[in-house]
Amino acid sequence: MSFPLSKSPIFSKLPSYNEFQSLSRRFPTSFSSEWCFSCRISCRKMSCSSETAPPTLQTVKISYSELKDKDADLSLKIEHGFGPNGLGILSISDVPGFSSLRQNLLHLSPRLASLPEEVKKELEDPHSRYNFGWSHGKEKLESGKPDMLKGSFYANPIFDTPTTEASLIQRYPSYCGPNIWPSSALPELEVAFKALGKVILDVGLMVAYHCDRYVSKGMTMRNGEGLEQIIQRSRCHKGLTCGLFTIDAVEVPCPDSASGLYIKTRTDQIVKAPKEEKAFGVERSTFALFLQPDWDEKLNFPGEVHLHQELIRPNMTLTFGEYSEKLLDKYYHLKP
Repeated sequence: MSFPLSKSPIFSKLPSYNEFQSLSRRFPTSFSSEWCFSCRISCRKMSCSSETAPPTLQTVKISYSELKDKDADLSLKIEHGFGPNGLGILSISDVPGFSSLRQNLLHLSPRLASLPEEVKKELEDPHSRYNFGWSHGKEKLESGKPDMLKGSFYANPIFDTPTTEASLIQRYPSYCGPNIWPSSALPELEVAFKALGKVILDVGLMVAYHCDRYVSKGMTMRNGEGLEQIIQRSRCHKGLTCGLFTIDAVEVPCPDSASGLYIKTRTDQIVKAPKEEKAFGVERSTFALFLQPDWDEKLNFPGEVHLHQELIRPNMTLTFGEYSEKLLDKYYHLKP
């Protein structure tokens, strides 16, 4: 969960189009759901932008009723969304209960951000490099400076304790550590956090099932290597909701027409998913649940995939945990 910072570390302006172009070196594409288990809530202060907007493209949309039908052939939509010429994003509509669960959680984000500093200090976890509990000013920007304009709260919505094995907790503290909840100061956060996280996970598994059906038409898939099974057996997840914008705790439309979801296509074009409008003094709260592989799942990096070449050699094989630690070394403080 991430938040903007007015008094405390929780409000900042969203990246502008020009800023996004530099950020995209770190995030080559953007996804509405990413595969991992841990969650983040975010809240930021908005400001308007007058920069020229990139083209807006419609994303591929699948209804929940279509998605839950295991006999439905969604291959064309899967290919348009995730295929070679796709944007790397699908929108799932009409998910039962999602809207109210999102409201319940995101309205808690300003309250979490406004907790006394000593309470938030107790929610910090330096050993995990602040990937559990409260985090402020710990992540580095492209400039190398810490991001002081945003506060985040991380937790695993599915497993409070992913493992009790001491060697794993020591090796992969960002995934294997226990959750840290503000049980006394804000007890309702845990319930709302887990409820929304579970819904997003269930929807993500349905998407993965249809991705596996699509892939199986072109290649033989061995038992256990499908995306659905990889996510299902993982213990280290984090989905994404659209932002909630408020003024004095009252929900308002997005105030900045230049803000929103930007996507860098495979042809290096920057495009924008549809939405938005204008005003000042607005807070933005978001929740992310990334659906990731387990920490010991092996990842192959073929030479054709030009991601993080400064960290990973072509044709290298790493576990997801090893891969994540390399990225954390680059963008967060080194392990204490």
